[in-house]
Amino acid sequence: MDKPTDKEPTVIKKYANRRLYNTGTSTYVTLEDLADMVKAGEDFVVYDAKSSEDITRSVLTQIIFEQESKGQNLLPITFLRQLIRFYGDSIQNLIPTYLDFSIDSLVRDQEKLRNQMTSAFGPGAFSPATLSEQVRRNTEMFEQAMRMFLPFGGGRPAAAPPSAGAPQAEKNDFDQLKKQLDEMQKRLDKMADKS
Repeated sequence: MDKPTDKEPTVIKKYANRRLYNTGTSTYVTLEDLADMVKAGEDFVVYDAKSSEDITRSVLTQIIFEQESKGQNLLPITFLRQLIRFYGDSIQNLIPTYLDFSIDSLVRDQEKLRNQMTSAFGPGAFSPATLSEQVRRNTEMFEQAMRMFLPFGGGRPAAAPPSAGAPQAEKNDFDQLKKQLDEMQKRLDKMADKS
């Protein structure tokens, strides 16, 4: 027996005039409409109408930019700066997996967290001070997780002089890092299964 397939994502086409066309409703939409679709849990993909290139990531980033520019600051400056620092870093490939896991965990536990904080601290549980403490704990957890992947207790290794065996050493380091990442992913999957 076949499993029922999930509903296909709605296709949005972006035209050269920057207009967005929802092929599901046969109407033009705005970034605000797309933000509402995301909030409602409706999945969509955005294609450039001329090249058929998938531009979903850049459109979602544009939606975030629009929300941030309206004063709905969800992303702290320190987070944005650190995120920029990760581009080109050897740890760059780990960041999407970590962020996916973190946000999935937050989404799963958000109502539980909301209820616990309200019952423990009262209606003002989501004050900046309370949230700041939670962010501090999450940051510590993130730093501990990252130390597992970095040699020498979390510091960056000193640059070694180039040698004939350097490419092989880099390959071995990469293989070891990949093995550690696989082990970490297995642990995370086990933790997710237990919740």
